[in-house]
Order: sequence, then structure tokens, then C-alpha cells
Amino acid sequence: AIPFLRDVQIAQTLDFPTVNVEIDRERAGLLGVNVSEVTRSLVAATTSSRFTTANFWADPKTGISYNLQVQIPENLTKTVEDLGNVPVTAETGGTVLLRNLAAITPGTAVGTYERYNMARVVSITANIHGIDLGKAIVAVKAAIAAAGPPTDGKTKVDLRGQVVPMQQLIDGFSSGLIIAIVVIFLLLTANFESLRLALVVISTMPAVIAGVILALSFTETTINIQSAMGAIMAVGVAVANAILLVTFAERARVEGADSISAAVESARSRLRPIMMTSCAMIAGMMPLALGLGEGGDQTAPLGRAVIGGLALATVATLFVLPAVFVISRRRSGGNSRSLDPEDPASDHYLAPANSQS
Repeated sequence: AIPFLRDVQIAQTLDFPTVNVEIDRERAGLLGVNVSEVTRSLVAATTSSRFTTANFWADPKTGISYNLQVQIPENLTKTVEDLGNVPVTAETGGTVLLRNLAAITPGTAVGTYERYNMARVVSITANIHGIDLGKAIVAVKAAIAAAGPPTDGKTKVDLRGQVVPMQQLIDGFSSGLIIAIVVIFLLLTANFESLRLALVVISTMPAVIAGVILALSFTETTINIQSAMGAIMAVGVAVANAILLVTFAERARVEGADSISAAVESARSRLRPIMMTSCAMIAGMMPLALGLGEGGDQTAPLGRAVIGGLALATVATLFVLPAVFVISRRRSGGNSRSLDPEDPASDHYLAPANSQS
């Protein structure tokens, strides 16, 4: 048993009460009874002949048509024994009681057959209590695995409901985050014309992810569409701050400063712009994170993810990123990495012909 599941039920009725009529074909043949006549008599006894045979009579005086149907009164077929007394017409013109040529027994059957994508299914639904959906999925999958595969080799067990959108969200978030990181890395490489500097900027992203996870865990917020959007927003702002710091540090290093002095001076001079950007973003997301107003709980994960990711990323940008910059540029020369032959700071600089003469 899984203790956190509530209101567990099977949607369709699997034990609907029925009456089974097993016709002894050999005896029916000896008595001159056709199986179709047995069916016709059972229809008249249980429902009405209007569902199987359309009979209409037109009044010659008025011309109005009437639907004629045969039905045995309900008070004559209340029990299984009464059903055995239903008369069946034989080919000889006489009648034979149903109990003389068939075995009538009570039983059960599936009330309705549920289908999903044209395949017959049995749906088991439940609500969860005191646990998030992600942990519930893990526990349910473990219970299914412990039960083993169906013995018939044809039946398949699948999870539906909110499980599928949840898995699609996780897959889409992972793919979107990876694509965002790759695109940002390519743009940074083209901007700085250096793989090392692009990696230095990207080094702030683990801090963003860690901050998002810590914020969601501290506030007991689940991972959903809103929190995923917040994580991507935090990545964008953190990368912008990192670009600002690395750009100034690299410019100072190219101008002649050593990597340590360039990193420290860049962090000191860019402290105010980075803090203003981060604090403004965090302050703007605070009402959203608190869930104020009607329906605030729906959008609160977005604000909490942005605040957590950006808070930790800001600390990493100001204190960790300069150290990463120093490590990556410690052995680099002071010249620019530009490939432009007209850039005087580039290793590929070509002086004008008149100046060479």
C-alpha cells in the first residue's frame, strides 16, 4: 500500500451484475428451437423488441404510424427463476420454456469499456496527500515495478493524468536550459573572441541553479512552469552582470594591468551597477514571491526562483567570478585577442605603409 494516496478508485465498473444464459444447442436442436428465437424471447423479456425489430402500424383512418413492440411485463421477470419460465417458440409452432434448454446463472461483467487512443484501458485514479507530485511519481513507479509485469504478456501499465505534463515540463525545462546555455556561450565567444572568457562568464550559471534550488527548497515550492521560467530569467540577469564585470576586467588587463589587479578593480568599480541591477530585480519580484493578491500562489514560484537564483549569482559574480577570471587569464599576454589587423592592440595588427616608411 502507498500511504499518501487518497480516494483511490477504478473509474469503470468491473463487477456489474449480469445474468448468464448458456444455451444447450444439442437440446435446443432436439426440441426444434432456433438460437435466434431464444435471443428474440430474451430481448422481449429483458428490454423490448423495439431495439431489435422495427414494427410500425399505420392507422387506416388517421394515417398515423405507431411503433409496435413486444415486451413481457416486468412483474413476470423479477427473478432468475422467472426468466427460466420465458416461453420460446419452436419450429413446430409450440413453445418451450427457457429453463428446459439453457442454464441460467447470475454473474458479473464489466459495466463499461473505457478506451484511450482506441485501446481498451482500465483507469485507476487517486489524489496525493502530504507529498509533492515528483516524489509520488517515484513511489508509484517503484510499486508498479515491485508488482512485476502482467502475466498475459499483452497488458501494459502506463502513468497518465498530471504525470505526463510533469515529465514533459522537466524534459522541456532541461532542454530549454541547455539550449540557452549553448546559445549564450556561442554569443559570448563571438563577443569576446575568446573561449576562455566565455567559460568565465558561464561559470556563474551553477550558482544560479543552486540558488534556485535552495530558494524552492526553503519555501517548499515545487518545480513547475513558473519556477522554470524564473530560473531562466535569473540566468539571463546573472549572465548580464558577469559580462559587465568580465568586460571591464579584460579591458584593464589589456591596458597593462595584471590579471589580479584587473579583476579586483573591475569588481570594485562594477559593484554599484551590479548591485543596483540585482537589487532592483529582487525588489520587483518580492511581491510576486510573497504571493500577494488573488491567485498569487500560482505565480509565486516564478518570483522565488528569480530571487534565489539572482541572490546567490550576485554573490558569486562579485566574489567568485574575479578569482575565476584571474585563473583563466593568469598566463595570457596583454595584447587583445582581436583578429582585426587594424586594431593596434591585436597581435595581428598591420601598421599603415606610410608609418612603416
